[in-house]
Amino acid sequence: MAEILEIIMLVCFGLSWPISVYKSIKARTAKGKSPLFILLILTGYIAGISAKIMTGSVSFVLAVYFLNFIIVAVDLGVYFYNRKKKKKRLSAETALKSDSAQQQPCKA
Repeated sequence: MAEILEIIMLVCFGLSWPISVYKSIKARTAKGKSPLFILLILTGYIAGISAKIMTGSVSFVLAVYFLNFIIVAVDLGVYFYNRKKKKKRLSAETALKSDSAQQQPCKA
């Protein structure tokens, strides 16, 4: 029974993360994301995986832990990708503004 409850918990988390990844990709922004929070979740999955291995409870539940870990890691990757893209957009906008300001004639 405990393993079934654990699977339900993992499935619920497992369904939430792909939705988060999808929204991050679609929004093309890192706004509202916390890399520290995502790292804490990853640390929790590492602890869970380690506990399963150390206790010899290697079953298909372990595969769900690994799958969830991978999805959360992808979410972290999307965060850094979106953050990098935003920095590039901001620097391009800044360059355009400075070029535009230099091209305008002075009013006397």
